[in-house]
Amino acid sequence: MQEIELPLVRNDLRRKAGRFYYVFLRKLDWYFGKKKWATKSDSAFGGFKVFKHSSVILRQLKDVEMYLQENKRTNLKIAVSHLNNIVILPGETFSVWKLVGKPTKRKGYLTGLILNQGRIDKGTGGGLCQLGNLLFWIFAHSPLTITERHRHGFDVFPDTNRSVPFGAGATLSYNYIDFQVRNDTENAFQIKLWLDETMLNGELLSKEAVKCTYRVEERNHLIKQQKWGGYSRHNQIFRVETDFCGQESETLLVENHALLMYSPFLKQ
Repeated sequence: MQEIELPLVRNDLRRKAGRFYYVFLRKLDWYFGKKKWATKSDSAFGGFKVFKHSSVILRQLKDVEMYLQENKRTNLKIAVSHLNNIVILPGETFSVWKLVGKPTKRKGYLTGLILNQGRIDKGTGGGLCQLGNLLFWIFAHSPLTITERHRHGFDVFPDTNRSVPFGAGATLSYNYIDFQVRNDTENAFQIKLWLDETMLNGELLSKEAVKCTYRVEERNHLIKQQKWGGYSRHNQIFRVETDFCGQESETLLVENHALLMYSPFLKQ
């Protein structure tokens, strides 16, 4: 596993200029690129269930005020309204930010939890990374191709009631830190998303039955001390596909390298 250098801490002007530049490049790709974007919503799609997953909305996190978790519920509800029932036709690319748009106060988004250079912070629309994590886990259990996925360079919170492997998710930040999936099959798929009292829920449907099954495995998990004294965490996430004859093939989906922001040792 690779060594990790201490990250550069850039000043506010440099970060704002960089954000403006990359947001502009993303919009050029939206409007002048060659991708076919998934934009159609169909409430009568029907189809076959490919995979379903749920995650708890309200989590008690160390040093995080609970009102930020409550606000996250509102933010997720607004974002989900733009993604629910979207159909991904053959050759189309599903993009979170292309569909959701910029999360602003005018649209009803509230202040939520964000990570700012590895530190816990607050920002409008915070908490949408839970949506990215859910989408990654669902699409990882499908034949669709994950073409863009980003991960925090920091592991901020210890594993508490974790139901999926470390790094099996996707971070989001408008609009250049996106999560995108392309449909390279001849089948049509639909993503369904909804909230209930306690959970964020998602389900992937297919117009024709998918003949293979999929599972996701974590491999080569490691926590190591870096030369400069801190600790880092590493792993790989594989998708294993099993066809109707029982033959398996695997794809490396992501490789994670993150700095730990907490002690990896148990307290006495």
